[in-house]
Amino acid sequence: MKTLIIYLSVHHGNTEKIAKAMAEVLDAKLTKPSEIDVNEVSEYDLVGFGSGIYFGKHHVNLLNFVDALPSFKGKKAFIFSTSGASNALNFIINFRYGVLHFHEHLRKRLLKKGFKIVGEFNCRGYDDYGLFKLIGGIAKGRPNDRDLENARSFAQSLLKSYSLNPNLTACPSKLFNNH
Repeated sequence: MKTLIIYLSVHHGNTEKIAKAMAEVLDAKLTKPSEIDVNEVSEYDLVGFGSGIYFGKHHVNLLNFVDALPSFKGKKAFIFSTSGASNALNFIINFRYGVLHFHEHLRKRLLKKGFKIVGEFNCRGYDDYGLFKLIGGIAKGRPNDRDLENARSFAQSLLKSYSLNPNLTACPSKLFNNH
C-alpha cells in the first residue's frame, strides 16, 4: 500500500513526531502541503492529513491545501492531530459554534472531495500558544513515548485492516488519547 502523509508541525514539533512514528509503520512518504503538488496525491493508495489544532481545527494551510485538491472518489484517507487541550475541552470551547469535534472541519472537506476516512488519531501535545504561555504551557512532555506507541499502533491497525480488506471503506480505528 503506497502511503503519503501530509502534515504541518509549526511550534514544537509535536505533530511531526506523530507523523514520523506513523510513517515508520506505514513506510509512508512524509511531506508538507507546501512541498507537494495537489495532483501528486493521486499516486497514493492511502493519504494521511495532520497538524496541530488551532482554535478548534487543523492548521489553515492544511485546510487550504485540501480545498485545492481535485476530487478523489473513494481514495482512502486518515486524519491525525496533536492538541494541548483535550477533545473534551475543545468541545466545550467550540460548542457554541456548533463544532462537535476538532477534526470536523478537515473531515468535512475530505468527504466533500470524495475521500473515504478510514481512521482518526489524536494525542496531546505541548502547547504554549496564546494564554497558555502565561501559565507555562499545557501538556508538557507530550507527545510522550506512550503517545508515539499509540500512533504506531494506530498505523498498524490501518495496515492490518487494509491487508484484510483492500476495498476498505469504513473507519476501522478511531483512537483518541487525551489523557
